[in-house]
Amino acid sequence: MISGTTTLLAHLGYPTHSFKAPLVYNPWFEKQGIDAVVVPMGVRAEDYTEFFRALFSLTNIRGALVTMPHKVTTTELVDTLSPTARVAGAANAVVRREDGTLHADQFDGTGFVRGLLRKGFDPRGTRALVVGNGGVGSPIAASLAEAGVGALGLFDPSTAASEALAGRLVEHYPDLRVGTGSADPDGYDLVVNASPLGMKDDDPLPVDVTRLAPGTFVGEVVMRQEFTPFLQAARARGCPVQIGKDMLYEQIPAYLEFFGFGSATPEELRAVSLAEDE
Repeated sequence: MISGTTTLLAHLGYPTHSFKAPLVYNPWFEKQGIDAVVVPMGVRAEDYTEFFRALFSLTNIRGALVTMPHKVTTTELVDTLSPTARVAGAANAVVRREDGTLHADQFDGTGFVRGLLRKGFDPRGTRALVVGNGGVGSPIAASLAEAGVGALGLFDPSTAASEALAGRLVEHYPDLRVGTGSADPDGYDLVVNASPLGMKDDDPLPVDVTRLAPGTFVGEVVMRQEFTPFLQAARARGCPVQIGKDMLYEQIPAYLEFFGFGSATPEELRAVSLAEDE
């Protein structure tokens, strides 16, 4: 029940039809008796800066979840950034502190790596390829570097995006080997689709799956369906996989702590989530 005392968390992005967070957070808040609600807000890129500033003038706003296409722009609109958000060049969570200042962090990569570890894949010393180096791929690459991967391959249709991310990674992790410009998955221990490919039925696969070695761990960020065509093809090759929703459920406990709402396990969140029914 929403009332005059309800704390608001905005979920900012465009379009909103694929948003899953309200179907996870809101049932959890209700079960825990927390007077808060996540509200989807569709904002086009050209309107985002003005809307963002107006949003945080509300007296009952605690913070915001930020998704495509606003994660990079958000870093320019806050007072402080976490180290992970600085390396990623993107933020997906903003909290208003008691003094009114805005602090942003990035949890996409945290959720992805936590999912890997839960499945028994330790990234330390491995070779990882991240396809898509924008608002999702950049934080995943940053968190993989923090987790101790030995080498990172980066590929994006925008060469500038890959090179900029590589520069930030090397600045913060000078011993990390970083390569750009190729989506060939051959020789990698971990391959991640962090691009939008898979959100539409006629999308091509992000990599040539015939070049995937059996046993290569394959991760996905697209949540449109549990096993995307890419994951289906990878499983057919004998690859262990991580679905997009796993990243969502693994990062929500970190979000809850960030916003001051306690924590939860992925299993607890799944048990009350309406997103599982979609």
